[in-house]
Amino acid sequence: MDRTTLRSYRPGDWQAMYALDLICFAPVFQFNRGAMRSFAETPGAVTLLTESEGKLAGFCIAQLEDRTGYVVTLDVAPEWRRRGLARRLMAAVESKLHAAGAMETQLHVFTGNSAAIHFYESIGYERVGMAENFYAQNMHALIYRKKFDA
Repeated sequence: MDRTTLRSYRPGDWQAMYALDLICFAPVFQFNRGAMRSFAETPGAVTLLTESEGKLAGFCIAQLEDRTGYVVTLDVAPEWRRRGLARRLMAAVESKLHAAGAMETQLHVFTGNSAAIHFYESIGYERVGMAENFYAQNMHALIYRKKFDA
């Protein structure tokens, strides 16, 4: 993988994260500014970023509730895709969630996003259900879960 630096969220990072989200996702899947900041800055959030030469290459936001982590979003800039960055971000987020007491993590993925479905399955996530109209009318999400070893 090319040289990237993995780091924790710092106040104000949400602005660059929001800009990257607009590039990564179609409007129906994008977060607005307020939601991005709120998710990233929620107490206890696990928000990790990767940078290359000071530019945001990707990020992941997860929340922990009780003993379950939830991956809110995983964004990787198009020029950084298929280079191991998403895998690295997910491994680091999962490690932090597990260290904080999570026994498993969950996420939603759009039923039409075959690349994301393949990626999550390749890193050990199991499909456990479907959430109808999760993103919008007739835009369903698959629910995935990964249990952590004790």
